[in-house]
Amino acid sequence: MRPLTEEETKAVFEKLANYIGKNLVHLIDRDEDDAYCFRLHKDRVYYLPLPMLHYATSVARPNLISLGTCFGKFSKTGKFKLGITCLDWLAKYAKYKVWIKPSGELPFLYGNHVAKAHLGRITEDTPEHQGVVVYNMADVPLGFGVTARSTIDTRKLDPTGIIVFHQADVGEFLRDEDTMF
Repeated sequence: MRPLTEEETKAVFEKLANYIGKNLVHLIDRDEDDAYCFRLHKDRVYYLPLPMLHYATSVARPNLISLGTCFGKFSKTGKFKLGITCLDWLAKYAKYKVWIKPSGELPFLYGNHVAKAHLGRITEDTPEHQGVVVYNMADVPLGFGVTARSTIDTRKLDPTGIIVFHQADVGEFLRDEDTMF
């Protein structure tokens, strides 16, 4: 487990900024409790409190499997991909949100994009190609994605048009359980 390099930190923060914007500061400069940090272990980026990091130093690297919250992983080409395990943090600080109707929850959890027919609400002034957190109508975070259209363009769209491109959802745990680790 090591600190992220300058390039890795830039890649992680650019991806996170697409979803939480200026609220990224709240992940780094925390007021309410212990300081948190990002660490890299086996191509995966973990977000953990500093006291937990100090405890981890007593465990040998080959024996350490996971620590803290896994925010995502780096591909072989060096691109960073957010994982569904960071959904709680994204939902807490999300700048733009989308709520889907009960009829659209299951298709989204099966990995499909969000169509306009399934759209319940959307945050005002959401730009195109912006990261959003997808909620059901009871404000339970289901996953996250990228908007295909801005809020203004969604009003003119037909019901079969795609509003949000699917990135990750909580159903991934069941679909990909054999390839997760």
